[in-house]
Amino acid sequence: MTNEEQKLGMGCSITRRDFMNGVAVTGVGLAANSLGLPALAAGADYQPVVSPAYPPLNTGLRGNLVPAIADFPDIQAGKYKAFPVANDAITEEYDLVVVGGGISGLSAALFYQRGLGPEQKILVIDNNDDFGGHAKRNEFKIGDKTFISYGGTMGIATPFPYSYMAKSVLQELGIKVSRSSELTNHILETKYKLGTGLFFDKETFGEDRMVLGYGRRGMSDFFTKTPLNPKAQADLIRINGKNPDYMPGMTEAQKVEKLKRMSYKDFLANYAKVDPQVMVFMKNTSGRNNKFIDTMPAYEAGTHGSAGFNGLGLKFEEQYSEGSFTFHFPDGNASVARLLISKIVPTAFAQQPQNMDTIVNAKLDYSALDKADNPIRVRLSAPVVRVMLEGTAEKSTGVKIAYNKDGKLQAVRAKWVVMACYNRLLPDLIPELPIVQKKALLNNVKVPMMYTNVVIKNWTSFQKLGVSRVTCPGMYYPSIGIDTGNLVGGYQAVGDPTEPINIHLNKSPNHPGLPNRKDQNLAGQKELLTMTFSDHELIIRKQFQRVLGPAGFNAADDILAITVNRWPYGYAYTYDTLNDPDMPEEQRPHVIGRARFGRITIANTDSGAAAFTNTAMDEANRAVEEIWLTQGLR
Repeated sequence: MTNEEQKLGMGCSITRRDFMNGVAVTGVGLAANSLGLPALAAGADYQPVVSPAYPPLNTGLRGNLVPAIADFPDIQAGKYKAFPVANDAITEEYDLVVVGGGISGLSAALFYQRGLGPEQKILVIDNNDDFGGHAKRNEFKIGDKTFISYGGTMGIATPFPYSYMAKSVLQELGIKVSRSSELTNHILETKYKLGTGLFFDKETFGEDRMVLGYGRRGMSDFFTKTPLNPKAQADLIRINGKNPDYMPGMTEAQKVEKLKRMSYKDFLANYAKVDPQVMVFMKNTSGRNNKFIDTMPAYEAGTHGSAGFNGLGLKFEEQYSEGSFTFHFPDGNASVARLLISKIVPTAFAQQPQNMDTIVNAKLDYSALDKADNPIRVRLSAPVVRVMLEGTAEKSTGVKIAYNKDGKLQAVRAKWVVMACYNRLLPDLIPELPIVQKKALLNNVKVPMMYTNVVIKNWTSFQKLGVSRVTCPGMYYPSIGIDTGNLVGGYQAVGDPTEPINIHLNKSPNHPGLPNRKDQNLAGQKELLTMTFSDHELIIRKQFQRVLGPAGFNAADDILAITVNRWPYGYAYTYDTLNDPDMPEEQRPHVIGRARFGRITIANTDSGAAAFTNTAMDEANRAVEEIWLTQGLR
């Protein structure tokens, strides 16, 4: 260990490391010691909790857990092509098995039971140790206070209208998204007058410099205080102000078509003629579905209100925005998943009914999820390795599902199956699928994501700097900011500046500069799959010390806990005008890929080519409707 690493606190055991260097710790105490891992966390008021029985409390490397995806290479290599469990060893039978316990899978179980009655026997099976998929809840107990944050999908939002079905689910769950403004926590702006700062790092911009007032002072005043060269400063002031027409002589239709076929980077370089350093400054700017400036269509950038377009004389097509659908819980959509659990496994909560005001602080008993007398059971830490029709697709009598549980291959049998999991893996989980369907499914390259939560001893450094968030355009994490949560159910994350607080960081790890989005996504997946928790921890400590150190922050003493939610298999791939060919909807790969195969139907946001909560629900409803239509029930 270098002197720098020691000074940053890399020798401190801040937290129980669930996965150190890719090794899974499945036990407590003795198991950790036998692997030679660091002792449990020391530090001021932080009393670390090791709780296999309550996954949200686990810290370290989370998201796509190592055991959850460890079987992927063997699945893809065909190890389980011959069904790996003997027929006489299959003793559990269900009316429906749902593979995938994310919001789509939980919704499918709800819809099936709601349609056919509580006597239906349903099993939801998931590879991770928690339900919710990318809707991941992180908790930290600091003294007598619990911090709650999101480790994945954050909000109930969409660029297009919610369907009647998706709206009905929110209504049934007791979620009133119209209360968003009422419950948003504005204390950092109103009481402490904190804003956003920009930190320029010396490796990228020649010096370490914090520039305050981003978004508050005039653009001219702000950018002239940055270490950018004079032309880059002038260009940023220009494109963020009133722009001339950078595409003179073209009709509106010609401009729109041109903008749809070029990247935002090309527009800035070749039409707005900005200095190359502007591109460096904006390199971590990302749009929907993690498109960076070199893969984001210029027209899409314009619809999002990006700089440089207001002089073109175009009225950009407005993205549909239903004002009420902009709400999020402190733990993001994990509360939506918890509310779904309260409907399908009500005994998991001591108190019923649950709604948006109770769910955040509600106690959930994970041991109740997979009890034999539950009409709907939820089985976690059980990666499915093979799904096989019994009989042909035209005349199948049932489906067998093999999974790995506690190192032992097991299987269940079902009348019907909904595959609400990573669609790209389906050709290997179900090798009997038609070739054209397999090819379509392989088109989906998940968008890698990373959501990191860091609990620090106090936030006086933020207060001294006058910021609640710092944007870092040249650093690994593009921004670090105080996680205020919101006021649902009386939850209050922000106390006095001398008290602990959770800091939230997002990272889009796909790699700008590669030829297309899929190449960038695959590179990001590889990065996340090969990085250890120690790699992440060192990056975090260095960035916090660089950015906050001048205001008194000490990474060795002030970091109490870290949870890195890495999602190499993150969000559903969406289409755009720059990277994907125009074609009728019915010819799109996701539509071909989601076709019913005998008694197997397919859900998940992948099958809707849109990474939104309502898409997860709508695709679950479609998959269940396909079962009912096949049975003649609709």
